[in-house]
Amino acid sequence: MLRAALSRSASGLRRSPAMSAAAPLSTAAAAWLSNGPASSPPRVRLLIGGEFVESRADEHVDVTNPATQEVVSRIPLTTADEFRAAVDAARTAFPGWRGTPVTTRQRVMFKFQELIRANMDKLAENITTEQGKTLKDAWGDVFRGLEVVEHACGMGTLQMGEYVSNVSNGIDTFSIREPLGVCAGICPFNFPAMIPLWMFPVAVTCGNTFVLKPSEKDPGAAMMLAELAMEAGLPKGVLNIVHGTHDVVNNICDDEDIKAVSFVGSNTAGMHIYSRASAAGKRVQCNMGAKNHAIILPDADRDATLNALIAAGFGAAGQRCMALSTAVFVGGSESWEEELVKRASGLVVNSGTVNDADLGPVISRQAKDRICKLVQNGVDSGARLLLDGRGIVVPQYEDGNFVGPTILADVKSDMECYKAESLDDAIQIVNRNKYGNGASIFTTSGVFARKFQTDIEAGQVGINVPIPVPLPFFSFTGSKASFAGDLNFYGKAGVQFFTQIKTITQQWKESPAQRVSLSMPTSQK
Repeated sequence: MLRAALSRSASGLRRSPAMSAAAPLSTAAAAWLSNGPASSPPRVRLLIGGEFVESRADEHVDVTNPATQEVVSRIPLTTADEFRAAVDAARTAFPGWRGTPVTTRQRVMFKFQELIRANMDKLAENITTEQGKTLKDAWGDVFRGLEVVEHACGMGTLQMGEYVSNVSNGIDTFSIREPLGVCAGICPFNFPAMIPLWMFPVAVTCGNTFVLKPSEKDPGAAMMLAELAMEAGLPKGVLNIVHGTHDVVNNICDDEDIKAVSFVGSNTAGMHIYSRASAAGKRVQCNMGAKNHAIILPDADRDATLNALIAAGFGAAGQRCMALSTAVFVGGSESWEEELVKRASGLVVNSGTVNDADLGPVISRQAKDRICKLVQNGVDSGARLLLDGRGIVVPQYEDGNFVGPTILADVKSDMECYKAESLDDAIQIVNRNKYGNGASIFTTSGVFARKFQTDIEAGQVGINVPIPVPLPFFSFTGSKASFAGDLNFYGKAGVQFFTQIKTITQQWKESPAQRVSLSMPTSQK
């Protein structure tokens, strides 16, 4: 039967009085914000050529606090001329930055990670204000990005080439890795700090320059990180930031000076970007949607498995590409349901600034409406609603985009929730899923775990680990419909994505005068 799961976008359910909130982040002196009339929210600036500049755009998008509906700031829809200026700044900065020793580029990253650590709380507060996740989850958002910066501090060894001496008489051949030029990144709303840090630190440490487009829903963390990166010593023009929606995305895909594009977000947007940018001759890597499954065997550690399912299903209000949205209980879920509902019901839903909040709101009213419709569709199709979080109201935050934990059972395959009588059945169910970001198994059997890791068709596999996102010295290896491109994010694959190989064959030898030969050169003496 099954699916405990975990509706990919839920918040907690227990109604809790608001606790004292963390002090709001002061952005009055932020260089990346400009204040308009007293009655208007501040405007987010562009970053072009090392300067935070006011956009001349006529159209703007509101950045809204999802817990209160307060307009936090406004971003401009970058004009074509402003976009061109950002790319030109990156192109102009490239020769000098490319010629900067890799050790110097790494030292900038050392200073950058130090500054991120010193500003963790401010970054987390901004994320909670704009995105809605709890402060402790926002802190984790920043920290997982920081780990990529730390990895970039030692990236020199990953840029080493290869050398073979005397491949022929007096001839040596070697390869080197070189930066591509101007690269670009397009970011989603769900990880406002982590995803930008997946992108530009790796790219610029390899010697590239960068144009970043944060999500229009929560750009603040990316702007703060850019400010810190320049304080760390990143030269003017190496990192530039533009804002907008469809038009600026298409400009990134089409611009002939941009050599590579990184994207994280939905499948619809990702496949559009992959098709359009690759048709323009660019390298493209797109991390996209997912439907991550967990298989639970009867021998699994009960307490640890229940906690893992709750955390991975409902953390960040389910708004993670690695969230566990579907749980497949081999043999049936009946014996697990009561405790699963009890633990999910005990989660505290509130504004992310409230100290004991487990879950905050989802990003927008549209997202909340979509979630509620999906739940109702499951019920209308015959699913059993074990826990319904659609009607939750949070005191003092009645206008927030809150959805409580929701658990459906007795679902059919056309609802993407399933019944499995054996591990083989469960693996087939998971493998029929078109996505391939991640899959997990919970068991105490090494034999079953090894079978799972061999037979499962997912790029990232967890064994008693609910969210198997690797640390940056590996790579994020989503597959199937969850990824488009040839080289994944960060780790060795990330360095390979942001560099190109040049192979040099050289001859230095003394030889007597020879006749001109028009024959194909070979390694024969």
